[in-house]
Amino acid sequence: MEGILIQDQFGLLVIMMVIPALIYAINNHTAWGKRFFGIVPPLVFAYFIPTILTSLGVIPDSSPLYTQIKTFVLPAALLLLTLAVDIKGILKLGSKALIMFLTGTLGIVIGGPIALLIYKNALPPDIWKGMAALSGSWIGGGANFIAIGQSVGATDAMLGVMVIVDVLAANILTGLLFFLAGRSEKIDRRMGADNSAIYELRDKVLHFQEKTNRIASTTDYFVLLAMAFGFSYIAYLLGNALPDVGDIISHSTWKVIIITSIGVGLSFTPVKNYEGAGASKLGTVMLYLLIGVIGASANLKAVFEYPALFAMAFTWLAIHLLILLLVMKLIKAPLFFMAVGSQANVGGAASAPIVASAFHPALASVGVMLGIAGYVLGTYAALICAKLLLLVS
Repeated sequence: MEGILIQDQFGLLVIMMVIPALIYAINNHTAWGKRFFGIVPPLVFAYFIPTILTSLGVIPDSSPLYTQIKTFVLPAALLLLTLAVDIKGILKLGSKALIMFLTGTLGIVIGGPIALLIYKNALPPDIWKGMAALSGSWIGGGANFIAIGQSVGATDAMLGVMVIVDVLAANILTGLLFFLAGRSEKIDRRMGADNSAIYELRDKVLHFQEKTNRIASTTDYFVLLAMAFGFSYIAYLLGNALPDVGDIISHSTWKVIIITSIGVGLSFTPVKNYEGAGASKLGTVMLYLLIGVIGASANLKAVFEYPALFAMAFTWLAIHLLILLLVMKLIKAPLFFMAVGSQANVGGAASAPIVASAFHPALASVGVMLGIAGYVLGTYAALICAKLLLLVS
């Protein structure tokens, strides 16, 4: 790796921490930053700045640190992001909200294999592995992207390419949802949708925020970190002990399934109240470390070798949206449920609240709740999609 400016592990860790810190500081503490990141989400820069640094020779595209972060930080992030999932609360949002969210998931699961069938002659033969990872991202989030990618054996180079496809296609979708949000009242009237549930949701969200928010103590952080890495180690040991099953269920897959299941189980206990102390916020910090690592592994040149990748991704999301719009019209669901249901899948907890806020700021945490549900489904549904992609390939 001659010519690389920063190669030592300490320096790389600093880079991976400083980038999201600067992004969030600018976003939260400057007026122009809020306006700018309102147009281009912070996640885009968390992906692309490491990619640019790699392209400029500032940091390497592979490093032992990257491997260690994916091995040990990934399961810890998954636990913290699923710890607060409120299954009962999501069900109480109303059947239409849940139907639209699950419809979005279905659109990703079946849209991928259809898109691969259309474009597979123009794509590399093992692209199904990258698409499987992408399905994890588009159902859950960045953590699921990495987890599913590892489970099917996708290379870092392929994951890097898929990150670029992911960011471009997903953010175009986000822009479209923002556009639709500005016309939600007209669309709902035309669809004959009842908006009363939206106001009920807003009141529930405000009450939930008042009930759970608290100033985190040192003890809270110790407990959260101990749970995150303690249960991750248990999942690590059990995952290594369990056998591979076919082409999909590997040791890495077992680890992800186990840690996700532990998180969901804990969400039914008083432990979920640690969300008020910032469980998902701490998980997001870990997630941004993972995002930076994948961004650093991106190979911009490889994308131009396969322009059909972008056509495949846009076709995939078009199928996802078409299914959502058909079901929305069929059940007369408000546009809010369609938009947040879509973004909770494709964007996850990082961007679903942004889309929810476009309808009403108090509804942001509804996007968080559905986004967290996406992290849970992202593991299981993406495995189904991966199997379908393998069959098509």
